[in-house]
Amino acid sequence: MNKIIFLLCLAFLSVSLEVVAQNEHSDAVIIGHVVTKGEHIPFVNIYLEGTNYGTTTDVTGHYMMVDLPIGEFTIVAKMIGYKEQKKQVVLKAGETIEIKFDLEEDVIHMDEVVITGTKTFKRQTESAVIVNVLDGKTIDKVAAQTISESLSFQPGLRMETDCQTCNYTQLRMNGLGGAYSQILINGRSVFSPLTGLYGLEQLPTEMVERIEVVRGGASALYGSSAIGGTVNIITKLPQRNSYEVTSNNAIIGSDALDYNVNATLTALSQKRNAGMVLYDFHRDRDAFDANDDNFSELPSVTNNSFGINSFFQLDEDQKIEANFSSTHEYRYGGEMIDGPAYLAKQSEERTHDVIMGGVDYTYSPDMRTSFVVYGAGQYTKRKHFTGIAPDGGDELQDYNNAPPYGNSKNYTYQFGTQLNHAVNDFVGAGTNIFTVGAEFVSDDVFDQIESYAYLIDQTANNFGAFLQSDWSITQKTTLLAGIRADKHNFVDNLILNPRVSLLLKPNLNTQLRLSWSTGFRAPQAFDADMHIAFAGGGIQTVQLANDLEEERSQSLSASLNWDKPSEKHIIGFTLEGFYTQLKDAFILEEIGTDESGNSIMEKRNGGNSDVYGATFEARANFNRTLQLEAGLTLQKSQYEEEVAWSEELPGTRDYLRTPETYGYYTITWTPVSKFSASLAGVYTGSMLVPHYGLAGDAGTIDQDVLFESPTFMDMTLKLGYTIELKRIDSSIEFFGGLSNLLDDYQNDFDKGKNRDSGYIYGPAKPRTVFFGIKLFN
Repeated sequence: MNKIIFLLCLAFLSVSLEVVAQNEHSDAVIIGHVVTKGEHIPFVNIYLEGTNYGTTTDVTGHYMMVDLPIGEFTIVAKMIGYKEQKKQVVLKAGETIEIKFDLEEDVIHMDEVVITGTKTFKRQTESAVIVNVLDGKTIDKVAAQTISESLSFQPGLRMETDCQTCNYTQLRMNGLGGAYSQILINGRSVFSPLTGLYGLEQLPTEMVERIEVVRGGASALYGSSAIGGTVNIITKLPQRNSYEVTSNNAIIGSDALDYNVNATLTALSQKRNAGMVLYDFHRDRDAFDANDDNFSELPSVTNNSFGINSFFQLDEDQKIEANFSSTHEYRYGGEMIDGPAYLAKQSEERTHDVIMGGVDYTYSPDMRTSFVVYGAGQYTKRKHFTGIAPDGGDELQDYNNAPPYGNSKNYTYQFGTQLNHAVNDFVGAGTNIFTVGAEFVSDDVFDQIESYAYLIDQTANNFGAFLQSDWSITQKTTLLAGIRADKHNFVDNLILNPRVSLLLKPNLNTQLRLSWSTGFRAPQAFDADMHIAFAGGGIQTVQLANDLEEERSQSLSASLNWDKPSEKHIIGFTLEGFYTQLKDAFILEEIGTDESGNSIMEKRNGGNSDVYGATFEARANFNRTLQLEAGLTLQKSQYEEEVAWSEELPGTRDYLRTPETYGYYTITWTPVSKFSASLAGVYTGSMLVPHYGLAGDAGTIDQDVLFESPTFMDMTLKLGYTIELKRIDSSIEFFGGLSNLLDDYQNDFDKGKNRDSGYIYGPAKPRTVFFGIKLFN
């Protein structure tokens, strides 16, 4: 018996060695090229599906793969900006075959590979969760310089400016406030509440490869604050050796200048197994005064940022990705004077130094399994001033002796691990990708202004673990189910949040999706809670109620997605309905004043609230010449009980600063490759805006009012013309245009030092002329 076993093992070993020898020296070769519209494309990824064999085309668009395994395989050509193409091949020992690819440009990204919806790489049409993608081309169309300026051009999203003096912003998704949106950098939640105050306006679009958006609670696997949705900012990684330098200059209104210059340099090693992207951004913007009271409505801003994104392919199975960025920003708003901020009658001054970074290690021994270990963090140091000078006398002297300067320090770090494993023929039907992981996030905030006895000193720690099943039952049916467990130090009990999503594909052009999920928000101070506002002739601060409990949510959504491509045209639409119920919803109510007469808003639990509505998206491309995209959201947000936002007025059930209708559109016309024209618009419907008054002050109203704002349409027109510089293998683009083309801008700002800084709505800036030049290869 032992001899038989020994002979069988020997025979098996001989066959295995023979197969290995054949594969290592099979002399099976594939050669070919990749073109589009008759022109060769360099640096296209070419690989055999289901194996570790792959290469890229050279600078002439040609490729060669040698010593390949023998048998039937699928060869894939893939590159960002083009539709993936697959071909079947039969490889034989000693034979050379030629495979040519002719790729079609992906003018509308109907089936791009995304990661945010499931924490694994999926095609958009195969993901059980809707993931919208905002890529560099769209950002370029709308002439956006910062991430904040670009996010409004996504369905269900609205960027809102919330302070007339300092212009801090927040992202609202599906009718919920900014604190309900989870902002990620490369999938990591290091965008802390403090950095969230100004962070989206500080980050340049130059660093962005694409932005993936998941609306609603289907992103619950990302933990606390992902109730409204998740925005994942994915930074650039090198695709080829390249450079780009852009200067964009603008005149805001009639006299305020906004100067921007950014540069990107991409370098790849000769074997394309290592590379990095370096980017730099500088901005210098003057303050803008809309109503000639010598108080700014747009603060002056000086920003200097740089960053590095890199990757290192250690071998066929191991890869390291690392990123680092540094931002220094100075921001001043209020009375427009020369000299220290405390000498102004009213002003806010901010100096930020922000450092962010992260490292991911990925091990993929085969096509079915991947293991990821990651760490990321940020550190923010902020010096700030927020003050209103008394009219005179001893009060003014005391104020000048101890002006209300403050200091903030904030660090966030995250460590985690994730394992993905695909099980083929799971219980006899389809493939199931199991994802299991755990992570720890810590956020420490210290924010103090001694003159106001204002202090936030909190350390939020959260340990989370998650499990997910992404089961492609058939080619037409996918069931996504997952659960996340969180232990937050501000919450007594372990919180479990499940989610379930179902994808049905009746045909190649249609996807139906249903999702249900739960979520939570911890009882901690978020970004808006850390902003000190001016109102009623004094300052207004937010404090947390002593008995504040966590906020829970349940979310439902259903959607229909349809796209119909033809030889020259593409049309499509998405219709989505959503509903979110918040239990023990956080509310803000005015509870009185402190010893100095400053207003206090208390954050407390206010019962339940409901947010529901529908979003419609449409898209079309006609012969790669005319492209249209648009989105419209209709929604309603209400508390079950009235909220008393002012002591002078009765409460209201409606969410404040939340329009029931908002949307966007972009139209791009490219009659020839050298010329392009784009028209983009953001529509904001009417909403309730709180307006705090001060009796007897000429620049403000006499008493508090709940104001119903008008509707706004913020339109941007951009024209561009490109000239090829063949001698230096580069191109130069001249561009220019108008933003807020119709000058549809708020015209009833408060005046003077006692203005209500929160009384601001509509577009972020008035009509602006911009022009610039871009040199690139």
